[in-house]
Amino acid sequence: MSANQQKLNAARAAMEHIERDWIIGVGTGSTANHFIDVLAEHKGEIDGAVASSEASAQRLTNHGIRVLGLDQTGDLPVYVDGADEATKHLHLIKGGGAALTREKIVAAASKKFICIADLSKLVPVLGKFPLPIEVIPMARSYVARQLFKLGGRPVFRDGCITDNGNEILDVHDLDIPNPVEMETKLNQIVGIVTNGLFAARPANLLILGEDNRVQEIS
Repeated sequence: MSANQQKLNAARAAMEHIERDWIIGVGTGSTANHFIDVLAEHKGEIDGAVASSEASAQRLTNHGIRVLGLDQTGDLPVYVDGADEATKHLHLIKGGGAALTREKIVAAASKKFICIADLSKLVPVLGKFPLPIEVIPMARSYVARQLFKLGGRPVFRDGCITDNGNEILDVHDLDIPNPVEMETKLNQIVGIVTNGLFAARPANLLILGEDNRVQEIS
């Protein structure tokens, strides 16, 4: 069975955790798109959504789902998003779709973070997927030098400008045995807006889509 079907299975399972009249946080990327499409089947049951990217906001709007800003909603009951990598400890790498900063903001503003993914995203240790780093453009070369010192190999994501007007460095070959410690180190580098480690604020629930079922880790 395809990864798309596994993602859809995870998205459908996530809907079981959504209650009536909630305003929910919605992520970005291929798996989040499946969730948005599933959410559209239940749009009369929710009060609206906060999107983590312009692309997701547009997809929600196209489905007739009301899109709100965090300044209008306050804290949210739940945030649903995908991941590029996930561990059984619920630590994640996100940002393949370049929406990591807004994803982190919406996750931080949500009481519960549900991560949905296909089974291939579950890994024993984070870091095989290049770690996305959103940087202020003028700081790109400085930040890259600091990432080299940490043992990573930063690669500029050519042609990618985030919704915030910044740039992305994808860090290859970074060993991440302790994601919380690495996230803290990266946060201290001047010029980094956000790094793609979701470890200090991990997922509360990981739903992994399999061929004919889902696996939930909490």
